[in-house]
Amino acid sequence: MTAPPQAAERPRHRSDFARLSRRIRDAGLFDRRPLYYTLKIAFNLLMLAAACVGFALIGDSWWQLLIAAGLAVVFAQLAFIGHDAGHKQIFRSSRANDVVGYLHGGLIGMSYGSWLRNHNAHHANPNHEEHDPDLDIPALSFTEQQAGAKRGFQRWLTKYQAYLFFPLLLLEGLALRITAVRAVINGTVKLRKLEAVLLAGHIGGYLTVVFLVLSPPIAVLFIVVHQCLWGVYLGCSFAPNHKGMPTLKPGEKIDFLRKQVLTSRNVRGGPIVDWVLGGLNYQIEHHLFPTMPRPNLRRAQPIVQQFCREIGLSYSQTGWLRSYRYVLQYLHSLGAPLRAQSA
Repeated sequence: MTAPPQAAERPRHRSDFARLSRRIRDAGLFDRRPLYYTLKIAFNLLMLAAACVGFALIGDSWWQLLIAAGLAVVFAQLAFIGHDAGHKQIFRSSRANDVVGYLHGGLIGMSYGSWLRNHNAHHANPNHEEHDPDLDIPALSFTEQQAGAKRGFQRWLTKYQAYLFFPLLLLEGLALRITAVRAVINGTVKLRKLEAVLLAGHIGGYLTVVFLVLSPPIAVLFIVVHQCLWGVYLGCSFAPNHKGMPTLKPGEKIDFLRKQVLTSRNVRGGPIVDWVLGGLNYQIEHHLFPTMPRPNLRRAQPIVQQFCREIGLSYSQTGWLRSYRYVLQYLHSLGAPLRAQSA
């Protein structure tokens, strides 16, 4: 395990990224993988169809909660395809990628346009205290400055955020819905009418089917289990990537290679981890080359790691469970001064 770096290192060679890019290009890792994505999308849609058939066959029964849990996994896998489409990993054409992205957003009830805007901002400035929207979460604090500025209930949340982190992820699915509705209402998405139709179709169709087939108590619990587990799944997929890694302060500038590598953490694992985390376990490679198709990230990883070793650049990689320990330890340390003040 490579320990997370404690501070961003200063750039020494401006051409480092160009040299690394040439190695990646020479290995053919920017080439598109149409067969992989065709099979991946087909398998995801097959899982979705199987869940729908199971839902219809089981009927009004508490066994539907198993379908709800299975749908949480399916929704996360569909979200990963939307993520890849947003990064133009599937097709060379931006329009073709966006078609896949909007359709997958409609399937799971997310605003593809709103997510894409925020996610692009995150990639441009990962772990930057001013410019990374992923650090701007009211219920949590990711920097000492944020922790010190919290007041009232948010301050209490920060004190115990390490304990509350996973319970708060239960609300992530609801938060995504609220963000999508707000984006459509406020008109902050480019294709507002399309997103409105997709979002209304998803919410209306989802609620209609659930309450037509299930009695109200089972229907409500089905929705809670499905949405909460989906939120936890997504949160557990994204949390290890940057949380607990160095943050960049306002005015602090480093070159692209070091900005992406030093603020990111890889999660070690095999094909199962790759599937469960949607390739996000190769976060360093993904941030360096966001348009690289997901299946090529595994092949790029040893090239990037070796290059970082050659230039003396810290490369953070750890086990899956240990990555969550780092996240929780970091969140707990930020709440420590607040707990000391109230002791």
